[in-house]
Amino acid sequence: MQGAIGIFDSGYGGLTIFEQIRRKLPEYDFLYLGDNARSPYGNRSYEVVYRFTLQAVRWLFSKGCNLVIIACNTASAKALRTIQQNDLPSIDPEKRVLGVIRPTAEFIGNVTHSRHVGVLGTPGTISSNSYPIEINKLFPDIKVFNAACPMWVPLVENNEHNKPGADYFIRKYLNDILSQDNAIDTLILACTHYPLLEKNIRKVLPANINLVSQGQLVADSLKDYLHRHPEMDSRCTKNSTSRFFTTESENKFSSMASVFLDWTIKAEKAELEG
Repeated sequence: MQGAIGIFDSGYGGLTIFEQIRRKLPEYDFLYLGDNARSPYGNRSYEVVYRFTLQAVRWLFSKGCNLVIIACNTASAKALRTIQQNDLPSIDPEKRVLGVIRPTAEFIGNVTHSRHVGVLGTPGTISSNSYPIEINKLFPDIKVFNAACPMWVPLVENNEHNKPGADYFIRKYLNDILSQDNAIDTLILACTHYPLLEKNIRKVLPANINLVSQGQLVADSLKDYLHRHPEMDSRCTKNSTSRFFTTESENKFSSMASVFLDWTIKAEKAELEG
């Protein structure tokens, strides 16, 4: 049976991933799910993030999705591997769930010259140590440094990210990561909210440091994945449609989406079950 490509995030940030995927693959159908009623995931335990993410994946499968992208770094870090290895074989071995960390890790080796890389993310993503682990699997010579940025998501979700007060926290977390090693030449924005801060980050970031945002990388990786797996591509419907679901207020989601997208959407309500 054919279906839309599912895209899941704990809230709004995954819309930055969705938008890049939609631009790269405009002919495909997409179904976006934001678990806004229970976000943020960043400070939650592994067990809770795994349970919430599995519920979301099952819901997307129930809506006909054969392929789901977890467009959330915390969920990718804390739940993806367990779902792939332990749950998918019993749910449906023909379905697939992909994340955002692997495509980012694959790209980094082509960017850094010093082989010293910094990762900026939520406390949950940073504490998981997923980026150092994934990067070092592919590039053992790269040294990876982490810094949590707990205030960046609230700044974006309260639409304060372009106001003067945000500059303090932008400088603070950049200092936190760059002070760990003066050879860092590449920084990864390891949260889907952070692209909205990118313009202000670049204003204070030294010109010799690369800033890597995930949306384009994930979109390119998905396009390549579908090219390499025609059996999955044939199970994806292609009518250029997009639907948006939230576990919280549909009106609030539709309104907040305008911060992340340059077009108007109308969200629908989703009820997740264990």
